[in-house]
Amino acid sequence: MGWEPHRFTREFRPARDKRLFRHITHRFNDGRDISCLIYYARQILEGYGSIERFFLEGYRPEENNIKSALASFSERVLTTLDTDRIYGTKGLPARAGVRFFFPSPAQGSACKRLNLYLRWMVRRDDGLDLGLWKRVDPSKLVIPLDTHIARISKNIGLTARATPDWKMAEEITESLKELGPQDPVKYDFALARLGILEECPKTLDPVKCARCMIRRTCVL
Repeated sequence: MGWEPHRFTREFRPARDKRLFRHITHRFNDGRDISCLIYYARQILEGYGSIERFFLEGYRPEENNIKSALASFSERVLTTLDTDRIYGTKGLPARAGVRFFFPSPAQGSACKRLNLYLRWMVRRDDGLDLGLWKRVDPSKLVIPLDTHIARISKNIGLTARATPDWKMAEEITESLKELGPQDPVKYDFALARLGILEECPKTLDPVKCARCMIRRTCVL
């Protein structure tokens, strides 16, 4: 994509450019999925001017969080945008790897990557996130749930749920709203960091737990 990914996306032509990604393979995805993702972005930019405006089509400020907006976003991407020139089929194949980029809370997914993207876009510019989107309230965001957030949140009583799904993400977010109702997702950094540094073990560790700053609230 070079040094101008926006220009590349605007000018992307499947027949000409999808070959550039043909050697990419990562987990569930291959080069076609990357090409499809770029082609989706091009269509959204052409039709709406920005990804934010496309997202706002399903956003309702009066709702408790972005659950229905996120479900609408993923559904509209996967059902209304063209993919024929990417996969060579009429409509998006059921097994197309690009679907992994657009999970939905309506199916119970925690939607970690999409919630992380929304955190970058929505949280006001504080030196950590970009804060480019102005019409989505940060209080509506849901925490990007990964293995670290799930484990540590259970350890300190933010959730009683066992399965790291959308319901757990919502429950953790609601608990964090008691501390910071206007920006609950800001605690993502502190919680994840404990796990990334391997300071919070999966089971009780006398040495690590003795020096832990949150040991008094831990339920392990």
